[in-house]
Amino acid sequence: MTEVKKPPQARGWTLPHARRRSRGWTALLTARPRLSLLVALVLTVLAVLAGSGVADRLGSGGWEDPDAQSTYATKALERAFPASQPNLLLLVDAGTASVDDPQVAAEADRLTARLAAEPGVVGVGSYWRADRASAAGLRAEDGHEALIAARITGDEKTMGETLDRIAPAYRGDHGPVTVKVGGMVAVRHEMQTIIQEDLTRAEMIALPITLILLVMVFGSAIAALLPLGIGIVAILGTNAVLSGLAEFTDVSIFAMNLTTALGLGLAIDYALFIVRRFREELAGHGDPLRAVATTLRTAGRTVLFSALTVAVSLAAMLVFPQYFLRSFAYAGIAVVLLAAAAALVLLPAALVLLGHRVDSLDLRRVLRRGRPAKAPGEEGTAWARAATLVMRRAPLFAVATTTVLIVLGLPFLGVKFGTADDRQLPASAESHVVQQHIRDGFPGSPGGGLEVLAEGRATSAQYAAYKARVERLPEVTRVEGPLVEGDTAYFTVQPRGEAVGDAAQRLVGDLRATEAPFTTKVTGTAAVLVDSKHAIAERLPWAAAFITIVTLLLVFLLTGSVLIPLQAVLLNALSLTAMFGAVVWVFQDGHLSGALGFTSPGSIETTLPVLMFCVAFGLSMDYGVFLLSRIKEEYDRTGDHAGAVRLGLQRTGGLITAAAVILAVVMVAIGTSRVTNTKMLGLGIALAVLMDAMVVRSLLVPAIMRLTGRATWWAPAPLRRFHTRFGLSEAEPGETRTSGSAGPAGQTTGSADTDGTAAGTTEERDPVNTGG
Repeated sequence: MTEVKKPPQARGWTLPHARRRSRGWTALLTARPRLSLLVALVLTVLAVLAGSGVADRLGSGGWEDPDAQSTYATKALERAFPASQPNLLLLVDAGTASVDDPQVAAEADRLTARLAAEPGVVGVGSYWRADRASAAGLRAEDGHEALIAARITGDEKTMGETLDRIAPAYRGDHGPVTVKVGGMVAVRHEMQTIIQEDLTRAEMIALPITLILLVMVFGSAIAALLPLGIGIVAILGTNAVLSGLAEFTDVSIFAMNLTTALGLGLAIDYALFIVRRFREELAGHGDPLRAVATTLRTAGRTVLFSALTVAVSLAAMLVFPQYFLRSFAYAGIAVVLLAAAAALVLLPAALVLLGHRVDSLDLRRVLRRGRPAKAPGEEGTAWARAATLVMRRAPLFAVATTTVLIVLGLPFLGVKFGTADDRQLPASAESHVVQQHIRDGFPGSPGGGLEVLAEGRATSAQYAAYKARVERLPEVTRVEGPLVEGDTAYFTVQPRGEAVGDAAQRLVGDLRATEAPFTTKVTGTAAVLVDSKHAIAERLPWAAAFITIVTLLLVFLLTGSVLIPLQAVLLNALSLTAMFGAVVWVFQDGHLSGALGFTSPGSIETTLPVLMFCVAFGLSMDYGVFLLSRIKEEYDRTGDHAGAVRLGLQRTGGLITAAAVILAVVMVAIGTSRVTNTKMLGLGIALAVLMDAMVVRSLLVPAIMRLTGRATWWAPAPLRRFHTRFGLSEAEPGETRTSGSAGPAGQTTGSADTDGTAAGTTEERDPVNTGG
């Protein structure tokens, strides 16, 4: 008899010392399950206490580059000329009367004086107190509305507290006028309040629907509650982490949405994977302790690798200077690691205690009407048939799926980047109403001009000569100033067109290139946008390289293949095209704006595509690792490439789809937010997750793996040795290929495969081509 060729893991692909560490960790987790759960309960209670009120300590800005020229100029102007940077606007509406009516003017002047006396408010000015040149921009073209402008000082929290204190005294009717409160401080404060309200509503929507879906997946109410509990622990823990971080650095309140979404989504993903594997093992030999040990050695390792790949994608946002993006990295990394820790520590302890009771309260029994439930290992035959079909027509599926994904992404070629403003808020929000009135009814887009900070001693003649040069620039409509304070001065330059339009952005570059006998720095809405785009473009290659290199390394350690990591990165990126195309078509171009209830600003906030890419890419890798690890496990066990792909999809296809649907439900709940950026984030990632699970993992991955064949698993000898020493395998220790028997000339013949064909190990008959 010829010796049967040993499977890859028997040739050293799974390390003995790694097995010993795995067994030691398993014994540690399962020896005192009640103690583990008690400690977790105590830590969760502490997290609730530490994370309470976290939203009040978070900011609502963070889109600008803190090291940019525009940021420096803004802070310098705030110190030297507070009136140049108003963040509070009172819209005074005289009704049918004119703002020049004596009674209207008297009441408005009284309000201006009262506002100037408020603590924490500086730089108060108004149409009624301004000189002739400045007054024109503070009066509506129809003569019925005018503005009072001021600046609230302090950090975001202090400004919010000041606004809460003074706004009720000014909002509403005052004799002949009606006042509405607006300005950037009001926009951000209202945005913060709405996000907190919307997040609570999203949780109330997502939790019961998620529980129902989990019951449909598992059947057992007990099994369904386990993933939900893990998700809640991860969310509460991350809130505590964010609360701690807020004491040392700026953290955006938008990150709380990601905390909820990923906390529920990933914890449920990981728990689904572990509970499903536990039930398979329990059905096989009936010993809960042994089932937990096997589950941790196989599915547990996959969960750990999945968490690392998601964390890597989110960590890439740390290379960007905007604290809006960095906040999502803080929240994302924390929630991913906490979700994985809860799934790998708390869940095994609970499964040991539950044992066979994990299948208790089978709520699907009524629907089966006496038919026995399928054993976990018997599920997924439809996915096996689908995989066989796809692999038989692999070129067709590969080309057709790729073409569709590319076409869906084409609208992104027309993307226009902008800044987040009041149009993020619902149309009924007071601060949005004020800004919309200003856009529609006031000349010269008040607040949309560019400010040029001039530092250094200069004469009146030098200021005048510089002003004349600026007035000759092609995109300038008028120049005001200079206002001088010691060795510092500033000019206000009004651009043609919109405040952040192409003309305004070109003017920023022209102003920075204009010669002056003093140091100049340009700020304003368009300048902030230009600097933000530059910061992202400058660091984007570093972020992309970080994600790519670390992902390639992690997937190689998981599979030992050179080709699979490349496939994973490329297919993951391809799966995001539909998301980016939909973002532009819907949120920039305004399609479905009425149905979805938002106001399109005609652009996409600069940081949003980066955020959505990092989050969606990480989630795609999450599902990719689940599928590839099971395919690798089967290939190690049988050596049958096509059979491994088919069985891997059979065992994980339904699981991945269920996880994607549940995560999509959570993201859609987040997408019900009244804040446009949050709506875009939730609905966009929901689409990306569904496309990845239902199109890329179900159609494109098996098609591509069929086309690459057994070359999929190739690696040069040095890399094979590296993987042997440091790599990971999901194969059970000591397993050998049970499907092959010795054949002539050292060949092996396989046992019947699931589609009725033989699968060998050295001369393999391809079941995709030979039978069905």
